[in-house]
Amino acid sequence: MAQKTEGLSYRNHPLRRIDKIIYYGSMADSHIIMMQVKETKKEKDLEIATKVSVELQRTAPDLKSRDRVVKRSEKNSLYEAMDISAIWLERALAGK
Repeated sequence: MAQKTEGLSYRNHPLRRIDKIIYYGSMADSHIIMMQVKETKKEKDLEIATKVSVELQRTAPDLKSRDRVVKRSEKNSLYEAMDISAIWLERALAGK
């Protein structure tokens, strides 16, 4: 299992954000989640995600990018995306 790092985490897995892409999990593990915010809406001065693409991916460096995707879904909020991401990642890392 990967070592703990400083920064944000959710259910004991690290979260990293680059622009509108959020990576959930560690590249040292066998799988990682990639969430991409596709659409947002403005509420007061805050951007709220209204469409998020979720992908469970293998982290093996020898695979082509299209072969890395195991599962794919689209959710209507970041909360729904994080919820399904946590389930998928736990199952994938447990080997189920």
